[in-house]
Amino acid sequence: MAELVESGYRPNAAAVQLRLLAHLSGWLEREGIDPGELREPELERFRAADLALVRSLRIADGLVPLLGYLRGLGVVPVADEPTLSSAERLLDRYRVYLRVERGLTAGTARGYVDCVRSFVLSRARGDGEVDLAGLTPQDVLGFVLADCQRRQRRSAKLMVTALRSLLRFLHAEGLIDRPLAPVVPSVAFWRLQGLPRGLDSGQVRALLDCCDTDTANGRRDLAILLLLVRLGMRRGEVAALRLDDFDWRAGELLVRGKGPRVERLPLSADVGEALVGYLRDGRPRDAETRAVFMRMRAPRAALTPAGITQVVAAAGRRAGLGELAPHRLRHTAASELLRRGAPLAEIGQLLRHRTELTTTIYAKVDRDRLRELALPWPGGAS
Repeated sequence: MAELVESGYRPNAAAVQLRLLAHLSGWLEREGIDPGELREPELERFRAADLALVRSLRIADGLVPLLGYLRGLGVVPVADEPTLSSAERLLDRYRVYLRVERGLTAGTARGYVDCVRSFVLSRARGDGEVDLAGLTPQDVLGFVLADCQRRQRRSAKLMVTALRSLLRFLHAEGLIDRPLAPVVPSVAFWRLQGLPRGLDSGQVRALLDCCDTDTANGRRDLAILLLLVRLGMRRGEVAALRLDDFDWRAGELLVRGKGPRVERLPLSADVGEALVGYLRDGRPRDAETRAVFMRMRAPRAALTPAGITQVVAAAGRRAGLGELAPHRLRHTAASELLRRGAPLAEIGQLLRHRTELTTTIYAKVDRDRLRELALPWPGGAS
């Protein structure tokens, strides 16, 4: 009971966990199963033992913290590692190649692997083995044409990039006898072709005002939203913040950007106040992690990038703005700086762009300055 309370469970939820533990203990005794023999087949039988209890005790979700606690005590054995198929073993080798040989970050390597998983699975035979010996240029082209039809252009561009990388890996490893990467066609997609869609000042105010700062949840959400909309941080950068990343005397924070990059950003007054309000009266004091932003529901854990996305989406719905994405708030920060007359170089420095070309997309937002550059239409028509 004490461990459940420390993990953030309310008394009622902790009582449900204890009832579930009692039910599991009784079921094991009736079935004549020793706890040390508890494996996934036995757990499936337990889940299906009483449908009424599945509804009342939420067995499907409740077993996760319960089994974690029992495994920590050594009462229940650690879950068996799943047996990887031939396709997954190949993808794991490719992931190691990306990390070691190419020097990609774990997140980027995972994204490449996810992009090419469907291609590798499409080469699996009935016996589960992956057939690469017979791979032809026609096979590669046929897969690309079929797969790109169900993707948006940006996703299709990433997929063909990852597929070329995979084919180079397969050739370097001797798994295919000829280089097939040049066969993969390009996707028609031009950088900077779109227009950044930021929020106006009224929408930003509505988004921030929808956070109830009388609650811990609202104080946390306000701090997250301000980091995104004032400092232009990415969702992963917000999730990666640690308590040691703040220099309160200097008014700065460390930001862990893409790859190994670590940079400093200035803390504005409103962002700092929101962070202090959350850290003093919102963040769980007994948290065992140094992560800044935590889940408010049990079990307590650090917020992931996906959790940051959920915070923004929920705030957008509360403010009547629809489903918002964190990157739109990053665009908002840049657009607001441009509206106040900041040069593009300064905006690129805040957003931590690697090249000036990336920042030039915001030049299209300043329509007043663009009108000064526009030539008059021939004939004098406006």
